[in-house]
Amino acid sequence: MPDSKKYFAHETAVIDEGCEIEAGTKIWHFSHIMPNCKIGENCNIGQNVVISPQVILGKNVKVQNNVSIYTGVICEDDVFLGPSMVFTNVINPRSAVNRKNEYAKTTVKKGASIGANATIVCGHDIGRYAFIGAGAVVTKDVPDYALVIGNPAKQTGWMSEFGHKLNFDKNGLAVCSESQEKYELKEGKVTKL
Repeated sequence: MPDSKKYFAHETAVIDEGCEIEAGTKIWHFSHIMPNCKIGENCNIGQNVVISPQVILGKNVKVQNNVSIYTGVICEDDVFLGPSMVFTNVINPRSAVNRKNEYAKTTVKKGASIGANATIVCGHDIGRYAFIGAGAVVTKDVPDYALVIGNPAKQTGWMSEFGHKLNFDKNGLAVCSESQEKYELKEGKVTKL
């Protein structure tokens, strides 16, 4: 059992054997951390969250209430998972067919945000600082800094690392309205300058 002195777990939380939970993490009411999970420093695991076996969360991951993170999912540092968003891990689930050896991997890269009630179909990676709108259904990979919305999710723009929509000029340059950081759009990819 992990050293409970370095992180907080509400008395109703269940933490199974073999988990690694780093300092500063908080695990709230009725959440279940299943065997062999790795949870980084300063994460916040909301109420009624299930983290399935072998899931990996980086540092400062925020998981809002009612989220299930299934085996095969990796969330890098600074990821935000909105209330009741959903991951899947099998493309063609059937109750009577065991497909535990067919779990598809999904990686949510550094700084990405996934809105409330969004669904991420397994096997599709979410790029760095991408922004998935509330209720979106992601059925393909999402590029770094992309803003996607709808069902199926379609890209409608680009977002800064501070979560503001970027408006690129004719030279492919944009400035974040909050941070004043500069970005370049070139050949369909955004990079921070």
